[in-house]
Amino acid sequence: MAAVRTGRTAETLRVLAEMTDEERRAVLPRLKELRKELRAIPRREAGPERIHPALHLAGAACHTGAAAAAGWLAATDMRWSQAPAETLLRALEHRDTGWLADVAQRLAQRPVSARVPYELMAGLAGRSGREVPVTDAYVIGWIQYVGGRRRGGVLEQLRREPHLTPLVTGLFALKDLGEVRWLLGDGPDSWQCALATLAQEGSLDRTFVIDACVARLLRGGGPTDHRIFLPLLTRLGLTREEERERVADWTALARDAVSPVAAHAQAVLAALALDGELTVRQLAEVSEGLLLRAEKKLVRAQLVLLAKLLSRDAAAVAELLPVVAQAFGHEDTQVQERALKLVERHAGEPGLAEIGEELAVLADRLPPALHGRASAALGIPTVDRAPETYEEVLPPAPEPVRLASAPKTAVEVAEEVGALLASGGEDVAVFERALDGLVRHACRDPDALRDALAPVVANRWWVTADHPHWPRVDDIFGSSRYRVLDAQQGLDLLLATLDGRIHTATLHTAMRRGPDEHPCPHSGLARVFDARLREVAYRLRAEPLPLLLATPSWSTGLLEPDELVDRLAEYRRLDARIGAADFAQALLRVRRDDRTAAEEAARRARALGIPEGARLARWLTATDAAEPSVRRRARDARILLELGEVREFQEGFTQAFHRLGRPLSIFDDRWYCHHWNQAIRPHWLAVLPERRELVAARLLNDLANAAVADGRGAAVLPLLAESGGEAGEAVHLCVAYGLGARYPEDRLAAVDALLVLAARQQLDTERLGLDIAELVRRGALKPLRLAESVRTAAATGANATIWSALRHTLPPLLAGLAAARPEAAAVAPRGLGELLAVAADCAERTGARAALPYLAQIASRKGGSRLVAEARRLREALELR
Repeated sequence: MAAVRTGRTAETLRVLAEMTDEERRAVLPRLKELRKELRAIPRREAGPERIHPALHLAGAACHTGAAAAAGWLAATDMRWSQAPAETLLRALEHRDTGWLADVAQRLAQRPVSARVPYELMAGLAGRSGREVPVTDAYVIGWIQYVGGRRRGGVLEQLRREPHLTPLVTGLFALKDLGEVRWLLGDGPDSWQCALATLAQEGSLDRTFVIDACVARLLRGGGPTDHRIFLPLLTRLGLTREEERERVADWTALARDAVSPVAAHAQAVLAALALDGELTVRQLAEVSEGLLLRAEKKLVRAQLVLLAKLLSRDAAAVAELLPVVAQAFGHEDTQVQERALKLVERHAGEPGLAEIGEELAVLADRLPPALHGRASAALGIPTVDRAPETYEEVLPPAPEPVRLASAPKTAVEVAEEVGALLASGGEDVAVFERALDGLVRHACRDPDALRDALAPVVANRWWVTADHPHWPRVDDIFGSSRYRVLDAQQGLDLLLATLDGRIHTATLHTAMRRGPDEHPCPHSGLARVFDARLREVAYRLRAEPLPLLLATPSWSTGLLEPDELVDRLAEYRRLDARIGAADFAQALLRVRRDDRTAAEEAARRARALGIPEGARLARWLTATDAAEPSVRRRARDARILLELGEVREFQEGFTQAFHRLGRPLSIFDDRWYCHHWNQAIRPHWLAVLPERRELVAARLLNDLANAAVADGRGAAVLPLLAESGGEAGEAVHLCVAYGLGARYPEDRLAAVDALLVLAARQQLDTERLGLDIAELVRRGALKPLRLAESVRTAAATGANATIWSALRHTLPPLLAGLAAARPEAAAVAPRGLGELLAVAADCAERTGARAALPYLAQIASRKGGSRLVAEARRLREALELR
């Protein structure tokens, strides 16, 4: 025990070697007691780190049960200061082989996150003489061990591995490659080269490696797993016989695997088919899946292959031509036309009568311009049909949700706070309800609330923050270090205040001074959110509030005026002092668009006879709430907005609210902006639930970054569309940027916002279309991303809405091309043809008839480029009667 307490690991090992099993068991309780003592010492102190290696060694050697020894070896509290693996192995070498194998197996079954050293697991397994435990933790440890060795390449180390086959089997079976993906990259001294060489030499069974590789590709996995296993498969250099034995596997990969794997499988199958080693049925089976894939390159390659094979074997027409016709339903019109040309080429072949009816049904998927050609080629009688009346299908407009009353008990408060901390605090309704519950119960019975919250806060960082290099919790939340709070940080502030972790003077200084930060477009919104939470935290300690005035009535952040008057009346009854920031936020949230309800609430507020009642009455009855001036400004590729002063936010509000009313400039973000947490955006919308234009203008640069750079921030767009107030220039620009965002998730959020605005009849399609055109011409939006977004929106049934916007987008984009030389169409912005294709789809479905400027000049050009082909199709759709 003296050796352990002084951290002398070598001396501990020497003494252990002289002890009997009975002596080791006798000292075990004292080791456990010492471990308990060390847990109570903050990590900032050097004692535990010095003692833990010797304690780790002694405890492992003194446990006689395999389960207990494994638990001690993998203990979390000693993970970062363990005894060396070789020292542990020397201490355990006297154990019997069964015991060593049991411990090795138990350690290997721990999760990868337990970070059990591979050298320890391998040493135990090796000394036991048993099979190695092929678990995720063991295999990942082995890969990291091989990758971390400086002497010898991967190939030489694998040649020396005595358990190579089971470990390679485990590599193929790994559930998650995230921990080792960077070690398994392709290259000269890569695992792929090494495994392929070992399979060629016979150290690994070649058939086993091929089958395992194909099986792993069939199984799928992470989005980049194919970058590990596909290069290995190609390096193995399969023979024609090996490829022919796996036709079913190639077919499944070509139909369902990720694009690079599908392309490889397609190439293998194409080579077999051209050599006559695929039956017509096998070719039809793989083509049925490939022709329905979204990747146009794969579909075109398959159509080229089918064209070659049909020209060789006319007898295959009856079986392959219906498969070709499956491409009539592809979203790309060029693919449809290629498939139709192939059908037209073989329309006179024998046996067509047997499949004529099937082809006629599939031809109904073609757009009107191509359907006529299909009818003529297949001899389908033309039937005059009365034009169908198009009916727009939009999703129902979302309705705001009424907030439930505050939690009734402290236990309910603790449950909701725990859920909020786990989720990040993004939901405004849940956050505000939990915040109101915290305030109410802190005023009624703070001791009961602290008891209920004890399990929730037990693992919070400000409880366990005992690292020697971390600042004190009081400093982190203090005025000298903190920045504006997000929702989760605000909850932590309130919980730490209730737990007594922050001094009252610190809370008061932070509330009085406000955050020390450089201004940015978000500052006004962020300061309002921060000021209210700081005020609540200080009042929890100094003078608890009985309830919160600004708790919204609806999920959007809107507060009903009669509810606010009722809360003011409760404050008057309790003779409680009203929080200035809480009351100011309540004013910004209170509903004023219902003038009847506002007038009645104003009358009741005056009757209260308190200054806040009079202030509320004036606010509710004010009629001079003018919108700020708006100026459109360009900065590089972006279009941004500058706002003038909002005087009503400058008068009668505390200092923290004044920035909301100050002019907004595009140069406000010249300083570093640290409002990177996306979870705070919904709370900013709830600051001004009836003035979303003011919020949208402050978020506009974030949305521009989502399209121009690698930024994120479009997830807030559906909530912006659901919010209240005018949907003006800022809101429409935000949606336009979102439709061209880099990440698919952001584009999908923008589509949702567009549909919500359309369902609420607040979408100005002309404004949106012109904004999109201007941003595309400036290079802020890429037409290909935009086409994907509007195609998704149209697929929901909003064809008329999308056409109404695109009819204003396309003329400015086509104008420059029409004025240029004809060959300029070849260098048109990438994706403009796809945008025309979506417009043509919408025009065909809605029966739109209109003259689109500059369309005829593009459609009349020679050539078969996507741009020209889709321009012709759109022109025909608009001219059809």
